[in-house]
Amino acid sequence: MRNLSGLFQQIRYLYRCRRAISLNEAGKIDTACILRNQVDCFPIGVLFGRPFGRDLNSNVVFYRALCTTTENYSNRESSILGGAGPLLEYRNKIASGELVGGDSFQIDTIRALQRLYEELVEHEDSCQLDRYQSSRKAGRSRWLWSRLLPQSSYSPVKGLYLYGGVGTGKTMLMDLFFNQLPSNWRKKRIHFHDFMLSVHSRLQMHKGVPDPLDVVAAEISDESILLCLDEFMVTDVADALILNRLFQHLFNNGVVLVSTSNRAPDQLYEGGLQRDLFLPFIATLKVTNGLYLFCFSILFFLQLTNN
Repeated sequence: MRNLSGLFQQIRYLYRCRRAISLNEAGKIDTACILRNQVDCFPIGVLFGRPFGRDLNSNVVFYRALCTTTENYSNRESSILGGAGPLLEYRNKIASGELVGGDSFQIDTIRALQRLYEELVEHEDSCQLDRYQSSRKAGRSRWLWSRLLPQSSYSPVKGLYLYGGVGTGKTMLMDLFFNQLPSNWRKKRIHFHDFMLSVHSRLQMHKGVPDPLDVVAAEISDESILLCLDEFMVTDVADALILNRLFQHLFNNGVVLVSTSNRAPDQLYEGGLQRDLFLPFIATLKVTNGLYLFCFSILFFLQLTNN
């Protein structure tokens, strides 16, 4: 009986919070202030043998943090970005009911993606993101030119490697980030498996040159200086043996990598053949990308809402 009473209080409180958030969209009330004063007030109950209040508290904290963050962001960056970016889009989708809020791990990740978005906008020229202003040289020509004037052009912007359990929203957040990028940028979003199939196909086309991997990397970076790879998972020894050299060339050409994976970098290709030859790629990945871990748990409140 006590558990049911606690559950009723929590549902009632959540309704009040959501109503406050709706009012805040119209500028009538300070939601962040309301939630800050009341977020930890109610007891933890149990529903179907699982703790309910703890999850619900996390959800309320999410609303508080998200409202506060986007407000600060709007005041600080609206003059530069015109109020654009994945963070604001994420908030708008939640406000419209298209998405249901996640936990603090998703908040941290969407903030990281927002920071990356802002850095890319700031360094658009130095990263040569605009396809209409960048060089139109073919990959082979660029490779021949680099033989005469070898140089490194690492991007001033570091990418992101998002990893965590299945169903934690990694792909959704990366897609949200990707869809907010300007249409004239040299960008590509592709599944990792399809990406590697394309790499091997290109290698066959250029097997007559001294270093076909360098030519392939030049072609890829000519097409897409920002590369979003979904479900980064290495299981094939042929992929494992070329990844480090491939991405060294890509990063040397200024490519920025954003990727999702179910595995931490140190767990990639774990137990695979000749893994010692793959380990340098893990070090390269860590140096060129920020790492963000997703929580493996999914808020129980989301399951209750969907039912």
